[in-house]
Amino acid sequence: MSILAYIIIFTLIGSVVALVGGVILLVREKFAIRISHYLASFAAGTLLGAAFLDLLPHAQEHAEELGGMNIALWVLIGFLFFFLIERFILWFHHYHSHHLHGHTIEVKKKAKSVVPLVVLGDSFHNFLDGAVIAATFLVSIPLGIVTTLAVAAHEIPQEIGDFGILIHQGIKRGKVLLINFISALMALIGALITYAIGQSIEMFLPILLSIAAGFFIYIAASDLIPEIHNEDKKIVALFETILLFLGVLIIWAAITSLHLLGFSH
Repeated sequence: MSILAYIIIFTLIGSVVALVGGVILLVREKFAIRISHYLASFAAGTLLGAAFLDLLPHAQEHAEELGGMNIALWVLIGFLFFFLIERFILWFHHYHSHHLHGHTIEVKKKAKSVVPLVVLGDSFHNFLDGAVIAATFLVSIPLGIVTTLAVAAHEIPQEIGDFGILIHQGIKRGKVLLINFISALMALIGALITYAIGQSIEMFLPILLSIAAGFFIYIAASDLIPEIHNEDKKIVALFETILLFLGVLIIWAAITSLHLLGFSH
């Protein structure tokens, strides 16, 4: 199977899996909100595991093959770049904030309609996810598979939040599902564009991988891990902490398993 086929298949798999969280919310809202914190903790672990155990080692390896490159600098640039993007979106649109607390979704509206913003933000996020998946498959199939796993894991709790916001804005459930499905297809567009460009800029792959690592670290550190620290119930925080470490462990196990199955890095 060609690299392009792997990219298309796994990008679509990642997008479909990500929609699972939203579908769960449509069917059982209270249950979805109740488990969202746990899913976010697990996702944080997978993102950190993918960044430090797979993306960065590959970035360093390719950088050395090209004569050396400051990988740490590009990770920092990636981290700060996505921070600035998020801050710009928040400022430009007088963004709302949405948090999942217990069994309720709290939405603070600072604009007449948050729906276009949610769709735009989710679409852009999916586009970046697709670009990251494609960039990693250009390096190796195992790296692409592990990255897809991490992307899907962190998208599930995000989709729960996005679905919840749209539903609480009065949009019908069928339309919410359609909107998020179309938004999820942006991942495929991002993947295809990256594949087309990536074929001619192989020398920049270490940079792309480093920026992707910065992206993963930023999401885990700024959006997901704070949820654990904000949890008042000690037993819940304990389970969330365990799930974070489990996420890292599963990424390590996936990398090891792919290697044992004969997939070459």
